[in-house]
Amino acid sequence: VQRGFTLIELVMVIVILGVLAAVALPKFVDLKSDAVTAATQGVAGALSSASAINYAARSISTSKGAAVTNCSSMSSASIMQGGLPTGYTITAVPIANGDSASCTLTNAGPPSTTATFTAIGISP
Repeated sequence: VQRGFTLIELVMVIVILGVLAAVALPKFVDLKSDAVTAATQGVAGALSSASAINYAARSISTSKGAAVTNCSSMSSASIMQGGLPTGYTITAVPIANGDSASCTLTNAGPPSTTATFTAIGISP
């Protein structure tokens, strides 16, 4: 009694593995753009949270927090601990005292990605 696989069985296994590799490979090749997009959305979420915390702190005492009258002033103000990461820019949108505005965060990339966050204005 002989044991083993026939040539047809081995070829079929190789074909099935080839089809699986052809289907799965494109999903793993484009991981960098997904990572850059997720990082940009994470920074936008951090800016939105930092803006809310800054507004609350500044509302209690003007000696705490930073004045925010423009979305782009959030990058230079010490709102986020450690500051805005390099490679990110914020579009300038004026914000009135106590109002909120939708700001755009851009990551130069590559690939270039954008995300929006909400900023709350507070006067000096």
